[in-house]
Amino acid sequence: MAITRRKFLSSTALASSAGLIMGAPYVAKAQSSQTFQWRMTNAYGPGSPFYVEGPGSPTDFCQKVEAMSDGRMKIQHFAAGELIPAMEGFNSVAGGMVEMNAGNAYFWAGQLPAAQYFTTVPFGMNTQGMNAWIYHGGGQELWDELYAPLGLKAMPMGNTGVQMTGWFREPLESVDDLNGLKMRIPGLAGKVYSELGVAVRLLPGSEIFPALERGVIDAAEFVGPYQDRRLGLQKAASYYYTTGWHEPTNVTELLINKAAWESLPSDLQAIVSVAAKACNVESQAWCESVNAEALEDLVDNQGVTAQPLPPEIVTRLRDVTQDVLTDMAASDASTRKVHEAFMAFRDQHRAWADVSEKTFLNL
Repeated sequence: MAITRRKFLSSTALASSAGLIMGAPYVAKAQSSQTFQWRMTNAYGPGSPFYVEGPGSPTDFCQKVEAMSDGRMKIQHFAAGELIPAMEGFNSVAGGMVEMNAGNAYFWAGQLPAAQYFTTVPFGMNTQGMNAWIYHGGGQELWDELYAPLGLKAMPMGNTGVQMTGWFREPLESVDDLNGLKMRIPGLAGKVYSELGVAVRLLPGSEIFPALERGVIDAAEFVGPYQDRRLGLQKAASYYYTTGWHEPTNVTELLINKAAWESLPSDLQAIVSVAAKACNVESQAWCESVNAEALEDLVDNQGVTAQPLPPEIVTRLRDVTQDVLTDMAASDASTRKVHEAFMAFRDQHRAWADVSEKTFLNL
């Protein structure tokens, strides 16, 4: 049968269009069928509320990612000691042994001093300010810049909110009472205390209570009322101080192998990011809820004296903190860059908080 040139071209165009129309969903379907099986380690032990299990926890994050991806991405979670030791997450993720780790950036201060700024800074910002800095104030970009040379990517995945100063076997009345004190305290706060004569001890959570009970240490900081009560610290010391000077916030870090991150399709990257943000909000809300009940119980039923640190001590801690941070910022260029950016945003945010949150809370 004869076919005119016009009819032939029209038929060819129609067939090509149909192929494109049919091909597009086929390609999308093929891409959406790609699955990822990842592993996440954790710096905290099995069963730990917030740090391992419960609302907004790393295991909750893994469940959220699997649900939102309709099973395309599954993350197997391992608490500390189940696959690697507690503090091996940084090297394991960087080396590609696992794709993810849950912990705190200040654990890696020995390798990257500037990493501490992405967990908390004494007399720094509260949770609202920290989130503002990381999400919208350039903090995430600095975090990426700091970690990229090591083949790593990180983002917030949780927050305890403000933490308590800690438990003391004897009351604190002046700065002199700190001299000679043996205290379990991590991070930058430990450096500050040591400048005031405190003998700093680094102990995992499971060892705090026996050390405090036996007098091996005189004081200890852990998290807040709920987590501290769970360890039984109120049975070893009855003076519970606050100001939150040392950890006005505390960010849980989701650490990701950069090559693995870049291998994810854009939709799965978005799912991981959104799940991490959801856990960041939910975990802090959970802490606010359970800490309120726990503090009431500790004071009303368990004989705990909860009070702020004397102003004289707070003033001295603030002065020493400034010296410690200044010295640390001078240690290398990357730390100085992060320090200056953090402090500039802190001062700007504080000016706003002074006329908003602070005024509301005071009145």
